[in-house]
Amino acid sequence: MKCLSVSQPFADLIISGKKTIELRNWNTNFRGEFLIHSPLKIRTDDAKRLKMNKKFVTGAIIGKAQLYDVKKYNTVKEIKLDQKFHFASKKFQNKTFGFILKDAKSFRIPIPLKGQLGFFDVTIPKIKNKKIVSEIIDEEYRYQWIGHH
Repeated sequence: MKCLSVSQPFADLIISGKKTIELRNWNTNFRGEFLIHSPLKIRTDDAKRLKMNKKFVTGAIIGKAQLYDVKKYNTVKEIKLDQKFHFASKKFQNKTFGFILKDAKSFRIPIPLKGQLGFFDVTIPKIKNKKIVSEIIDEEYRYQWIGHH
């Protein structure tokens, strides 16, 4: 499955459904569901600006979302008009592409993983006890689709 690293606090904003546009300076033909990875680095200035005072999960896959379109920005004014969807500070509003996201969901149990640049493929890491991994995935599936217990 594809995965994308998104720095905190923006990764949390995506999986909570508040951030529906991820700004990038590169385009992609990829469409579909992908995993959200939170790298080790936290953008503390952005967390303060957004008044997000919490302990962020880092170095792990924390959720998933669906990329269903890419918006090309031609001017900074266009980017500013979408501020409430991407939450980027002024210094990051020079990006030219907005990945349009929907159906974001957080994982209750983060999956530790080292990130990479761009979209990258993820396979479940080999763990001595594969039964635990399959139980985590099964539990996550049941939680999302059956009862939200």
